[in-house]
Amino acid sequence: MQSGQVKRVETTPFEGQKPGTSGLRKKVKVFTQPHYLQNFVQSTFNALPADKVKGARIVVSGDGRYYSKEAIQIIIKMAAGNGVRSVWVGQNGLLSTPAVSAVVRERVGADGSKASGAFILTASHNPGGPNEDFGIKYNMENGGPAPESITDKIYENTTKIKEYLTVELPDVDIAKVGVTTFSVDGGTFDVDVFDSASDYVKLMKSIFDFEFIRKLLSSPKFTFCYDALHGVAGAYAERIFVEELGAKESSLLNCVPKEDFGGGHPDPNLTYAKELVARMGLGKSTTQDEPPEFGAAADGDADRNMILGKRFFVTPSDSVAIIAANAVEAIPYFSAGLKGVARSMPTSAALDVVAKHLNLKFFEVPTGWKFFGNLMDAGLCSVCGEESFGTGSDHIREKDGIWAVLAWLSILAYKNKENLGGEKLVSVEDIVRQHWATFGRHYYTRYDYENVDAGAAKELMASLVKLQSSLSEVNQIVKGIRSDVSSVVNADEFEYKDPVDGSISKHQGIRYLFEDGSRLVFRLSGTGSEGATIRLYIEQYEKDPSKIGRESQEALGPLVEVALKLSKMQEFTGRSAPTVIT
Repeated sequence: MQSGQVKRVETTPFEGQKPGTSGLRKKVKVFTQPHYLQNFVQSTFNALPADKVKGARIVVSGDGRYYSKEAIQIIIKMAAGNGVRSVWVGQNGLLSTPAVSAVVRERVGADGSKASGAFILTASHNPGGPNEDFGIKYNMENGGPAPESITDKIYENTTKIKEYLTVELPDVDIAKVGVTTFSVDGGTFDVDVFDSASDYVKLMKSIFDFEFIRKLLSSPKFTFCYDALHGVAGAYAERIFVEELGAKESSLLNCVPKEDFGGGHPDPNLTYAKELVARMGLGKSTTQDEPPEFGAAADGDADRNMILGKRFFVTPSDSVAIIAANAVEAIPYFSAGLKGVARSMPTSAALDVVAKHLNLKFFEVPTGWKFFGNLMDAGLCSVCGEESFGTGSDHIREKDGIWAVLAWLSILAYKNKENLGGEKLVSVEDIVRQHWATFGRHYYTRYDYENVDAGAAKELMASLVKLQSSLSEVNQIVKGIRSDVSSVVNADEFEYKDPVDGSISKHQGIRYLFEDGSRLVFRLSGTGSEGATIRLYIEQYEKDPSKIGRESQEALGPLVEVALKLSKMQEFTGRSAPTVIT
């Protein structure tokens, strides 16, 4: 057994190590500065209660992006230095963000104890590589992201750190499953490298009826395609879709995890998942081949998902509403009923209509999965989602991309249970159109203006807030732009009082709410690593069955015009068009 002594290393603070709702994200070149990562990790250990560190067990893994392997070794040695007893690492350092949450909540060590938390190494849907993004966040023992009380403490610690603790130990071979034990200052410290997929697969099999889904996938009429965009979802796709559910190997696209995501942008949307979009018949050029019945994609750390039917895109807002509407019949885990549902504020109100119809508790929360986690820990919420391709349930405390795909496959299997021998299967498009016919349609689009000058972005937001002081003035401007748009009846900055812990989150986005249920929402997003991203959300509700089949951009045209002119988007940002339209 190799041994080492705890060593104190002097350091000085770095500016700007403030973790956002998704942890700390910066360019790789920032993270690789001497002591930069170490400062953040030590500040995190110092922010946690002592019993969650000394003698405890933690998980350290991530999406496999560039610099992850080096970072894992650094954190292992620092964990030893801080008195952690045991570290769990997914094989090759790979664990999806939802799998980390599952491991923290479900996995039991040989001594009967669980993990007290996890360092997750990911920058989510942002690109990877030497010149791209890296990120780190800490999740608590419920498997969910650290609350603000902890992240504030982490940040405060980074501003005054003077030393960090580590142990000089040889690197652990994280490619090989097994336990490596060291002696540290007379005590034992072990690193347990385990199979990345088994705990997660076991959890999925306890939620869904795999045999039921397998029948659908074995039907010659049902074809399927899953694109991991070279992210960590690839570590689970083969095991779940091919080995467990019997899908063909050829159904999997880009399912080998790569440090740079194959040079692509691992964001599952119509812009970046080009290969899948083309295969599903939604690309600019039409393919000769008949598209599959069902397609889905994941982001870098596999917590986001995109759902597609044959030549048909399902908006994330519709997706969570449809899952909620069908969960009790189609998914065994929910057979006793839903406790409640929740969505992030910018997500369309499609879920609200389902909640009202099914008489369910409903919550509208700020963007950030921890708000859902609080509701779930209190037993108030079963299914939740956000428009940025995140969907999940109370099985873990993170959004879960593969869970969403299995939920859709379960709904398709349920809708086709009497029909697998029939001429035509009930398709994704059929399910969505039936949903609109029942609940009405929320036309919805999101415009992202990425890497905008931060000063200009703040000025634009301030001008929109100022405008809200007089609704009559707002309506005068709106009617001057488009007389066929409904009147604004309310305008505010979204503020949320958490029903569980009473905490208040302010300045969560600027809202203009219209008489006919339409909405304009403006938000500054902190998920990029440079500049500011302005997100503009445009939503129009349509109950008239004769008007629910229009093209989205056509239906939303008047509201888009109002949004761009009301916000003076081009004037403030210098941009004549968004970077991405979803």
